[in-house]
Amino acid sequence: MKITEMRTIVTCPGRNYVLIKIVTDSGIHGVGDGTLNGRELAVAALLEKHLAPLLIGRDADRIEDTWQDLFRGTYWRGGPVLNTALAAVDMALWDIKGKRAQLPLYSLLGGKTRDSALCYGHASGDSFEDTAQHARELIDRGYRVVRCQTQIPGTHGTYGAGRGDAPRGEQLPFVETWEPTPYLQTIPKLFDFLRRELGDQVELLHDVHERLNPIQAARLARELEPYHLFFLEDPLRPEHKESFRVIREHSTIPLAMGELFTNKWECLPLITEQLIDFIRCDLAHVGGITEAKKIATLCEAFHIQTAWHGPPDVSPITHAANVHLDLALPNFGIQEWSQLPDPVADVILGGPTYSDGCLTVSDEPGLGCEIDEAAAGAYPYQRAYLPTTRRADGSVHDW
Repeated sequence: MKITEMRTIVTCPGRNYVLIKIVTDSGIHGVGDGTLNGRELAVAALLEKHLAPLLIGRDADRIEDTWQDLFRGTYWRGGPVLNTALAAVDMALWDIKGKRAQLPLYSLLGGKTRDSALCYGHASGDSFEDTAQHARELIDRGYRVVRCQTQIPGTHGTYGAGRGDAPRGEQLPFVETWEPTPYLQTIPKLFDFLRRELGDQVELLHDVHERLNPIQAARLARELEPYHLFFLEDPLRPEHKESFRVIREHSTIPLAMGELFTNKWECLPLITEQLIDFIRCDLAHVGGITEAKKIATLCEAFHIQTAWHGPPDVSPITHAANVHLDLALPNFGIQEWSQLPDPVADVILGGPTYSDGCLTVSDEPGLGCEIDEAAAGAYPYQRAYLPTTRRADGSVHDW
């Protein structure tokens, strides 16, 4: 079964997505997601100009061989752009394999180890009261685990605090302001308030978004211990892997990390030294299903669970791949889940289904998703950037 064509589809049904469709000489096709938020066209160009010519004529069944060839054959290997493009190809080839076998992806991965995947939603607000109210809305919809963020006093546009996206269009990136001292003072008070308002039955977690240095992160983890968080997410930059030891020395709070990792080797020290409790790689940026499965297997040996990245800036195709893995993996922990813009359903058919705090996927062969290319054409790309962050003195800080 030879690959005859790979089409790249860039579309914006409320958000920008880079999608692919790989076609074979048997008539079976597969779909994949190569969306890299804020750098979508870089991935699209790589897919169109460099990877598509390499795929024509290849055996679509040889997923591992194709993965190795595309990853290692560049010599200048790795990084988010290359591995996002690689992830798109990998997803599409797994989709083809499932359609050829007439089996859903989770069956190809060994079958279900659970009937559904526990997920969490995002609660945020401009005040503690707003965040608590948003959390109540999610709890009323069945969520048993909620991520909580709030606006930090004296700052502008705190990450995760708003319910909408930053402005889109041709403008320069939206610039937030942020300072560590008010943040470190505010977040423990937020969770003290939330526990008093929401009780102990709901699981809570918080995303630092890699903004702290090691001793600041250790302080925050220690001060959050009384509120029994499900986990503290991304407390440090991915370059600071060794510094996770500092947090471990000061706190027993569960730690989650990994959405900026792009391969297994970046994860390895955190796994083998048991410096984290949940791995949060993004399937769309780490090389797809093939690499994520290997990372999860490494984690299983060290009592680390999965918590795949599930933001609104990847398409339902990646969300479906997440949940197929969630259902098959023995060391699944939890799945991040985000509400996507309504027009996305016009372009991408299928994807996970939410019910009572959990996610499931259909028993359709492969990933269970399809792309309506005509509908995609009605939503042209819109230039957009991720926000950036500056300190009060005007200097650049990590977003």
